[in-house]
Amino acid sequence: MSSAAATGQRDVADLRTVDLLAQLKLATGAVLVVKDPELRSLIAFCGLAEALGIEPGREPEEREQGLGVEEEAELDDPVA
Repeated sequence: MSSAAATGQRDVADLRTVDLLAQLKLATGAVLVVKDPELRSLIAFCGLAEALGIEPGREPEEREQGLGVEEEAELDDPVA
């Protein structure tokens, strides 16, 4: 597989991730913490940073650990 093809597959996977995050936000109203700077930049590039409540320049704090995305929900939020 060429490096261009591998890069293309990564771009598609990242766009799928952005789509899934947008769907999650719409369905649950969850607060999302995106730790991957490339994913935060892609979300901003897609124009969804404000809608998803993600600050593109924010670096995660040391205590925030995980695979890249965390979901936080308010207990008082009604389930849609």
